[in-house]
Amino acid sequence: MVAAEDAGRTSDIAGKLGIEPGMVVQELGWDSDVDEAVRDAVEERSGDELLDEEAQEVIDVVLMWFREGDGDLVDALVDARGPLADNGVVWVLTPKTGRPGHLEPSEIAEAAPTAGLAQTSNVSVGEEWAGARLASPKQGKQRR
Repeated sequence: MVAAEDAGRTSDIAGKLGIEPGMVVQELGWDSDVDEAVRDAVEERSGDELLDEEAQEVIDVVLMWFREGDGDLVDALVDARGPLADNGVVWVLTPKTGRPGHLEPSEIAEAAPTAGLAQTSNVSVGEEWAGARLASPKQGKQRR
């Protein structure tokens, strides 16, 4: 019974992140502290393994594990935007308040516009991590 409950919870995580079957998902900033349940849920929902920073594909969703001390967030976001599809999103996943490596939400809010992104929502993705959804701003987008 516990396995079924766990499966429901992890599927919910992928749903919170907007993951759909067939999406191409890239993972940046992996380290031993990441939430494996989040990774597993995303792979299960998308139907494929997470791509790393070497990926050459057009990316639908970037999962960026980011902690205080990981470097410049603006630079990381600009790099993450490079292979992103026009309607793609970047999830900045940071340790929750009080956890080692916690990043203040204001830091994400300040970095996003500089990197050409807009923060659209926040979610809890497990006991240890919170996520901020960043996407290209709607205004100013030109159709080609």
